[in-house]
Amino acid sequence: MKVALFPGSFDPFHNGHLDVAEQAARIFDQLVVAALRNPQKSHAMFDSKDREAMLAESLDHLDNVRIVSVSTLVVNVARDVGATAIVRGLRAVSDFENEMQMAQMNKQLSGIPTVFIPTSSAYSFIASRLLREVAMFGGDVEWAVPKPVKLRLDQRFGR
Repeated sequence: MKVALFPGSFDPFHNGHLDVAEQAARIFDQLVVAALRNPQKSHAMFDSKDREAMLAESLDHLDNVRIVSVSTLVVNVARDVGATAIVRGLRAVSDFENEMQMAQMNKQLSGIPTVFIPTSSAYSFIASRLLREVAMFGGDVEWAVPKPVKLRLDQRFGR
C-alpha cells in the first residue's frame, strides 16, 4: 500500500491545499493529512483541534484520507504512519527553493522522498497568511476556502 503524508500548518486550510490533497488522494492508496504546529510561525489563528476538525470536514468526501494533528518532526510522523512519500504542494516556482531544501533534509533524516504536486493555477496566489489578514479585516474569503473553514472564520471574527 502506498501511503503519503501531506503535512502543513493549514492555518487556515484553503482551496489550494484542498486541490493538492485531492490530487494526492488520487495518486496514493492512502493520504494522511497532518496538521502540524509550526514553531517558526508565531501565533496560530486556530488551535490544533479546530484545524483537525476543519480538515476532517473539508476532506470528508475523500474515502482514503485520514487526519492527524501532531507537534513533532515531519519525518517522525511519516515513519509513524508508514508513509512511502511526503507530499508538498507548490504554488509557484518561488516555493520550490524552500520546499526542495526541506525535501532534501527530510530524505537525509528518513530516506522518505518528497513528491511535489503543483496546485491548479486558479489557486497559485492563495496563502494562508494572506487569507488570515483578509478575514481579520472583514474581507470576503468564501471563494478561497472550503465551507467548513469559512464557517469557522466567520465564528472567529463574530460574523
